[in-house]
Amino acid sequence: MMFRLLAIPAVALASMLSGTTPATAQSGTVTRHANTPPGLILQGVTVRSGATMLYLSGQLASPLDPASKTPAAQLTIADYGDTKTQTVSILNKIKGILAARGFAMGDIIKMTVFVAGDPKLNGKMDFAGMNDGFKQFFGTTENPNTVARSTVQVAALAGPAFLVEIEVTAAK
Repeated sequence: MMFRLLAIPAVALASMLSGTTPATAQSGTVTRHANTPPGLILQGVTVRSGATMLYLSGQLASPLDPASKTPAAQLTIADYGDTKTQTVSILNKIKGILAARGFAMGDIIKMTVFVAGDPKLNGKMDFAGMNDGFKQFFGTTENPNTVARSTVQVAALAGPAFLVEIEVTAAK
């Protein structure tokens, strides 16, 4: 009896076993795997060898008034805004950091979002507010891509005025 070994790519094997399609959007070395049904975030991303990767450390919001003379240690949540406002601030900051290194928001493949409980919500994270800010940057006309993402509530961030911290991985 003779057996033939077949080389099946891991993505294809996973899709055969799960019954899902292997990918929805492919760009050279990056393949984005949509959730079924498609949603706000991806199921996952495959990055093949040859991609240029960029890992950004966690970013925090900038004060609403950049000209404020108040020492950073004395700023409050009101100085940075609510969860949605901080999310937008951080994503704008990330957009600038990416651009300075030749990347774009559409190159982000993985995002980890840390959200502190909002005192106005009895210590619960404002997941909806974070998503509202997120939607301004992903799945838009300017950037139709979305990302693989984890969002977790944390006890606290680097300072009591911060409600959100975001770290990203980009690939192209």
